[in-house]
Amino acid sequence: MAGAVSRTCSSTRLLARNTSLSTGHLPESLGGACPPLPPNVINPYGRPYRYWQMFLVVLVAYTAWSSPFELALVRAASRAHLVADLAVDAFFCADIVVSFFVAYRDTSTDLLVDDRSKIAARYLTRPGFVMDVASTIPLQIIYQLMGGKRNGPCGFLILLRLWRLRRASKLFARLEKDIRFGYFWTRFIKLICVTLFALHCASCIYVWLAFYYRVKEQTWIGSLHSDFKERSVWFVYTYAVYWSMTTMATVGYGDLHAANTGEELFSICFMFCNMGLACYVIGNMTNLVVHGATNTFLMRDMVDRVASYGKRNRLPVWMLEKMVEHVQLRFQMAELLQEEVLSELPKAVRSAINQHLYKATAEGCYLFRGVSQNLLVQLVSEMKAEFFPPKVDIVLENEIPTDCYIIVYGQVEALTTAEDGTEKFVMKIGPHGMAGEIGVMFNIPQPFTIRSRTLTQVIRVSHSHLLHTVRQAGTADGVTMFSNLIQLLDPLNLASYISPQYLGSLKVQTEDLTFTTDIRVVIHEQSNMASSRAAGKLVYLPGSLEELMKVGQEKFGKAATRVLTADGAEVDDVRVLRDGDHLFLS
Repeated sequence: MAGAVSRTCSSTRLLARNTSLSTGHLPESLGGACPPLPPNVINPYGRPYRYWQMFLVVLVAYTAWSSPFELALVRAASRAHLVADLAVDAFFCADIVVSFFVAYRDTSTDLLVDDRSKIAARYLTRPGFVMDVASTIPLQIIYQLMGGKRNGPCGFLILLRLWRLRRASKLFARLEKDIRFGYFWTRFIKLICVTLFALHCASCIYVWLAFYYRVKEQTWIGSLHSDFKERSVWFVYTYAVYWSMTTMATVGYGDLHAANTGEELFSICFMFCNMGLACYVIGNMTNLVVHGATNTFLMRDMVDRVASYGKRNRLPVWMLEKMVEHVQLRFQMAELLQEEVLSELPKAVRSAINQHLYKATAEGCYLFRGVSQNLLVQLVSEMKAEFFPPKVDIVLENEIPTDCYIIVYGQVEALTTAEDGTEKFVMKIGPHGMAGEIGVMFNIPQPFTIRSRTLTQVIRVSHSHLLHTVRQAGTADGVTMFSNLIQLLDPLNLASYISPQYLGSLKVQTEDLTFTTDIRVVIHEQSNMASSRAAGKLVYLPGSLEELMKVGQEKFGKAATRVLTADGAEVDDVRVLRDGDHLFLS
């Protein structure tokens, strides 16, 4: 177990292969194979379509930059830009055609719909189809060919291309759920992109306001450079980015300022939007930073509460230190235990995890040597892992037995209290050893104090679950466990550590080696052996065959010399019998 406990990053790499976290196709999202689709129907969760969408996102980035830039600077719309825009429009036109062949998830049934007619009808009736077509057709070029001016009202049709930005939003939403990528950096890059896009759009609007104002000297840049229209477009764009950045950062050096009413109104709107953008960015960054330190805040808060509790109740300093150490260890090991995560999983999954983590350790424990696999499986399914810092009492002497512990790694020591009140060392227990099992198995107060010597990981088994599981597994496993326990305790002279009032009960259990459980059997006369369901007598199974025959003689009035099972096998030992067996006396 100690070797298996590793950093969670390794498990993240293992899970990364099966992290198609789309909610559309359940088997594929869990790593399963995609069901066959009809010809000419595209799987929306397949790699080819995903690669196609990633390529379109790259084109969206170009569109987000070029559309406001070309609108603001007519001279920037060169022949090369025109060819690039038409090529990008051609790819998005192809995507419209592809959309008629892409299966979709029906939200009411959570199944993929691969009917071509339903796919087409759904796409045509959605508003997205109209916007896809409007943003793909080069309306501004058609308008110019018909004799319109590029800087006229229809020149703003180029901004319809910004409809494509929704693809980038969907991409970031999917990447945030993909554990192959860090959530912090994915969110951080998204915030940077949003900020840069807002900055670019504001810069282009400032340029547009300057170029199309009737008096160039009465503009934000014309008051400094009256010949800005004759200068390079990058010269004007750089000034615009600088002013937008100072406005967004609320610096305001005073070298650039609004010079006309239009610029003043836009600056007001821009600063108003900046307040919302700043709240969005700061809020998201704060959540990302605070989320990484949540465990630290919780740990410090718990330590403060423990310290306050100790002071109010005037606890000794050493006891308060032990409490604080345990709280700190609990939070340090929380990453390994992950109890909250496991509690959300189905019981079968939790049981399988426990079998993988703890079964080998339980098999190596002396108490469970020779028991059935059925008992081990039932025991391991409810085991819990815990950590204890050095010099912490795990079990107290004379307390009521509630749990026993299997040592995974580390060391503990068993101590007892001498007559003069001093502690006496009894034995040291290492990995694969057990602590607290004596009180649990014999149902007596714990004879020893169990204290950790080093940082110790244990597996906790509850008293009730252990006894209930052994009763279900049968008497044979209980006898085997008692035999293993007695073999260990013989060299310890256990009687010297146990109060006299409990020795009588202990001797009876160790001499008979019978597990204290009630087993009921149905006894019949041998004449009824033809039918195992014939009327019989339901009795508790006594401790020996002789006693069982005496019970049969009392019930049927006949002495018996043998006990047979329903299959005709002769019984030699009552320990092999199970609850509900049908027995025949002859």
